[in-house]
Amino acid sequence: MEFDELSNRVIGCAIEVHRFLGPGLLESAYEQCLAHELNCHGIAFQVQYPQPVQYKDIQLDCGYRIDILVESQLIVELKSVEVIKGIHEAQLLTYMKLAGVKIGLLINFNNTRLKDGIKRFVL
Repeated sequence: MEFDELSNRVIGCAIEVHRFLGPGLLESAYEQCLAHELNCHGIAFQVQYPQPVQYKDIQLDCGYRIDILVESQLIVELKSVEVIKGIHEAQLLTYMKLAGVKIGLLINFNNTRLKDGIKRFVL
């Protein structure tokens, strides 16, 4: 599946969740609802995917979790914050690097229009 097709399908599912729930809920609620939508659309994913840190010659389980890993090729980092900050972008980019995934979506559900809260990243 091409990046544009996969990311657009995921974004479509996120828009459906946002259309139904609107802004203002906790990130965990959006995560569960987005997982339901992805499942309904036959998109393979894993929620709270454990992401170890490789440091030199050892692998460390530091408790990091990718919000949603889609088809092992797209990381979706969810937020429900007033403003996306650089640290949120850095978090997604770091997860992408650690996981060896080249494509990521940062989705902030706390927007009146969800499309204003979506950023795509490609390494």
